[in-house]
Amino acid sequence: MEHLPIYVYLTFGITVVIAIWLFYRATNYSRTFLTALLLWILLQSILAISGFYKDPNTLTERFPLLIVPPLLFLISRLVTKSGRTFLDGLNLPTLTVFHVIRIPVELVLFWLYLSKGVPEAMTFHGRNFDVFSGISAPFIYYFGFVNKKLNKWVIITWNLVCLALLLNVVSSAILSLPARFVLFGFEQPNVALGYFPFILLPAVLVPLVLLSTVATIRQLLKMPFGS
Repeated sequence: MEHLPIYVYLTFGITVVIAIWLFYRATNYSRTFLTALLLWILLQSILAISGFYKDPNTLTERFPLLIVPPLLFLISRLVTKSGRTFLDGLNLPTLTVFHVIRIPVELVLFWLYLSKGVPEAMTFHGRNFDVFSGISAPFIYYFGFVNKKLNKWVIITWNLVCLALLLNVVSSAILSLPARFVLFGFEQPNVALGYFPFILLPAVLVPLVLLSTVATIRQLLKMPFGS
């Protein structure tokens, strides 16, 4: 995107790197998962740099290519024995800390809004309260897994709230795509997510947050009632 301050790119790039490292750690350093994730990132980055998603006239119809494959991967983790084993093997404390990446993501979305790349509704200045998840994550981690003052139901409830906040901003992103934003009353179309590196938000960061939330809830529900 033209005339976008360099700190926006740096903040987002560092956030992606931290997200990859944290989730790699949550998988107990699974090289198979890391390789698959890096290949996915490479594929989507090449497509974005080539301009595949840049045209507002085709972005809406091509957007599912960013989110459907990761969604199918998540579903496969839930419906297959090996997939459930993968989810149950993820490190719960690290999955909780992982949510801190939502803080810099919200800053980037706000900067993109100021540059007329996304609608106000996708920011904390609008109706996106996803930053709560990132701010509260260190407290849930500390009191839930270090001091162990929180039982599993509190952590499950927190994850459900985080999931609802994620779905809220995702719905805003989809409904404000160029072919839909006027129909749903958005003042600015969501075009920034068609550019590299911001294409990695729907293609990588959102799926990893969703995966971490689902895995956490699944593991907690399997724990003894009084945990």
